Amino acid sequence: MVNYTAKYIKVENGYMGQLVEWPEVVTEGKDLEECRVMLRDALHEMFLAYEQLGKEIP
Repeated sequence: MVNYTAKYIKVENGYMGQLVEWPEVVTEGKDLEECRVMLRDALHEMFLAYEQLGKEIP
């Protein structure tokens, strides 16, 4: 299992979340909890996309 560091920034409509080690994984949510859920989903989708493309996972 790999752990990533998430950073969250308060934005006008809620929160933006991004992975420090994999900056392409970024999303927004209306509150911090929704942003966390969305970020986990974005990570999963990015992982699948990189795997399909044969790209190295950061």
